[in-house]
Amino acid sequence: MRVSRRTIYINLILTVFKLAAGLIAHSSAMVSDAIHSGSDVFSTLIVMIGVRISGRKADGNHRYGHERMESVAAILLSVVLAGTGVWIGYTGLHKLFTTDSAALAVPGLLALIAAIVSILVKEGMFWYTKRAADRIHSAALMADAWHHRSDALSSIGSLIGIAGARLGFPALDPLASLVICVFILKASYDIFMSAVQQLVDQSAAPEVEQAMSQVIQAQEGVLRLDLLRTRQFGNRLYIDVEIAADGSLPLFTAHRIAEQVHNQIEASFPAVKHCMVHVNPLDITLAPLETDSVPETPPQATASADSETPPV
Repeated sequence: MRVSRRTIYINLILTVFKLAAGLIAHSSAMVSDAIHSGSDVFSTLIVMIGVRISGRKADGNHRYGHERMESVAAILLSVVLAGTGVWIGYTGLHKLFTTDSAALAVPGLLALIAAIVSILVKEGMFWYTKRAADRIHSAALMADAWHHRSDALSSIGSLIGIAGARLGFPALDPLASLVICVFILKASYDIFMSAVQQLVDQSAAPEVEQAMSQVIQAQEGVLRLDLLRTRQFGNRLYIDVEIAADGSLPLFTAHRIAEQVHNQIEASFPAVKHCMVHVNPLDITLAPLETDSVPETPPQATASADSETPPV
């Protein structure tokens, strides 16, 4: 939350500075850029609420926790971002087609300075927020980081438009608003799709599943990996594993093997919230290890445990 509070303070200062620069220097691109920065404040508030709710422990009505609220917050953020982009694009088009090019005001030097300051500050905020998002595996905070990056890119568009207008091409200033609109809409689409994928139980990345497979098969007593299923639950992962072990082993030993697999998965992959390991008996005296045959009514040994969501 400390990261979000700091970015809110910086965005408020930056929004006031850019808005004042845009109005004083007669730059519609800088005014649009200021509105974009102002929307960052609102989006960060959404992120703070989403992260706080998702960090709550499981309760009677939410047995699996609240992690998906982060994805909901990211979707809300994408909608706000898209609305901001559409409004900026509309104002740019309106000024471009309803104002005589000769009457378009040439932006002042202050607008140019504001664009350069905005690029540097917003890029720094992107890396600052992204590092925090990577550390706590937060989808909503990562979406907020890319919101900062989209603001930096839009400021580059403002810089080009303002500089072009000052060089004798005043129509480039409202055209820059259209460029800003495109950047914002692209960022909102990416944030929306990432959040939706987390809500529909998308599997982990193939390289993550491959790494999990190697960890599982490296454990003592695991003769074969029969099944590995993963699904995203907000910013966390749920894992279902079926392994084969010597069918003549006592149930206690089979359970210990399952527990060892569970513990290694949890230790190797911090994003895992819940891992269920099921042991299938394998008669190593009758069937080769590569066979898929399983007795009709095998005894079962299962290990499962939950890990707490890391504090934000």
